[in-house]
Amino acid sequence: MLECAWYALTGHWANLPAYPMQNLSDEEPKIIFKMSGDLESDQKTISYDWQLQRWEKINNRLTISGLVIYARVDGSFAVWDTAKQSSVRLPHPFTFTKDEVWNGRKDKGGNTFINGLLQDWIQWQSKPDKYPFDTLVKVLERLSPPSEGDLGTLKPGESVRLPFDAREIPTIEHPYGTVPIIHASAGVQRIITMAYLIVWAWEEHKIQSALIRKKPQKRMVILVDELEAHLHPQWQRVILPALLDVRDDLASDLQVQIMIATHSPLVMASVESRFDEKIDKLFKLDLVKSDLSGNEVEIQELPFIRQGIIDSWLMSDVFKLRQPRSLDGEKVIEAAKALQMSDNPNSEDVARVSKDLAKYLSEDDQFWPRWVYFAEQQGVDL
Repeated sequence: MLECAWYALTGHWANLPAYPMQNLSDEEPKIIFKMSGDLESDQKTISYDWQLQRWEKINNRLTISGLVIYARVDGSFAVWDTAKQSSVRLPHPFTFTKDEVWNGRKDKGGNTFINGLLQDWIQWQSKPDKYPFDTLVKVLERLSPPSEGDLGTLKPGESVRLPFDAREIPTIEHPYGTVPIIHASAGVQRIITMAYLIVWAWEEHKIQSALIRKKPQKRMVILVDELEAHLHPQWQRVILPALLDVRDDLASDLQVQIMIATHSPLVMASVESRFDEKIDKLFKLDLVKSDLSGNEVEIQELPFIRQGIIDSWLMSDVFKLRQPRSLDGEKVIEAAKALQMSDNPNSEDVARVSKDLAKYLSEDDQFWPRWVYFAEQQGVDL
């Protein structure tokens, strides 16, 4: 879905196109979308050409998408800037691998496409006016894990040299010491990369807009796949609200739309106080049909219901767990409930289930009072 959203916003695929399944009927595959900005576009329908094996081009846009940043789950990023008219002959000129984001990339003519995080960080930090390094510092602080965690605020330190490497390497100061960012954890690296790409894309957009004598766009769309990837639960609980507030560090009049995919109940719980039904939407994908005739996935808009504790999110319509426990714990509780509902439970079955409950549940599990009373009624002493 995020790949298709990127395609609708930019007219290009970030990597491989979303090819239709080959076992489809003769019905023509379509991508249907609608955008709004300064103007509201008509509904667009893009068809797939089986003979040419490609989607039709998106033409006659009434509105443009502004600046689009896509953080993909494999660590790569895609950036679309309406102020840039790239003539680079590369397979995916708008997509950067993680290595390219960190170390830079040039086109075939030797022109620099992106300096990369390591070089830009050092150059920005070395400028007398610290610009746009100060903006990066603010965004890093905004996206940092909570202060009660072990990592602390993502605060840049002084650069260091490492053995067998001629480069100056940026560092992050943690409570337990200063760490070169190339040695940071996967979660820290992903958030550092996201912070850099957001700041870099915005600064590049302003520079390119000035070169073409146009005002910078006031709209930015950020797509993030698996926002919680590599993050500690404490961090998952704050990262989305922080990302929503990043625009305050870039420009006061910047309009930001964020589309994320997540499997984390902590991310869902984190926006309970921020979700606005007038402008925010919650969608879920379900496999509603899977048989010999084909597969069917349905996208469903769900009402955003504040669940409170994380357990309730796990058992909500979003995640649909029957119990917020291990699978073994869930199975034994369901067996225990079935036994409680039976007409004539016998003591041997009650004793057997009691043994399984003791194996899979903690001693203070909230299910125990209910079960102990039932077991004693059946003559089983626990």
